[in-house]
Amino acid sequence: MRLLLATNNPGKVREVAAILALPGLELVSPADLGRRLDVVEDGATFEANARAKALAAFREFGLPSVADDSGLEIDALAGAPGVHSARFMDGSSYSDKCREILRRLSDRGDRGARFLCCAALVESDGEILTFDGICPGVIALEPRGASGFGYDPIFIPDGYDRTFAELGAGEKNRISHRARAFVQVRDYLAGR
Repeated sequence: MRLLLATNNPGKVREVAAILALPGLELVSPADLGRRLDVVEDGATFEANARAKALAAFREFGLPSVADDSGLEIDALAGAPGVHSARFMDGSSYSDKCREILRRLSDRGDRGARFLCCAALVESDGEILTFDGICPGVIALEPRGASGFGYDPIFIPDGYDRTFAELGAGEKNRISHRARAFVQVRDYLAGR
């Protein structure tokens, strides 16, 4: 089965490809097909954005498609950046975004946070299924680590003393919010 992963983010492609490694499943991205997929992510929820991206990919490429929307919610910032995680400080690098979050938390004691992910799968008949993953944790005092992408250098998952960027892809792909959502996708596809 050929499945389109509706993202232009190479880091996300690597991460999801490792999770969805199933016999008989060929995971492709828009870049693999020589194209780019641009979808406006203006939904009020991660699910709304994931569904919009998966459906747009299905219509554009004519392949069963999967997409996700995910983000970081920080308790002391009233859940921000939340569904706006990718667009927070639009045009800024993730290094700058991480520094700004740490600045905003500099005088706060509560560093509780969570990464959330909703994966939406559009099957060949157009049916849409969604799968959710949550990874609770805390925000580090400073960026640490060189692997991963996005907010990984400032997020420490519960039960660990290292950030996602310090854990490495193998461990992160076992416990992350995206892993938790896409393991459900993998199990669903494997059971069909």
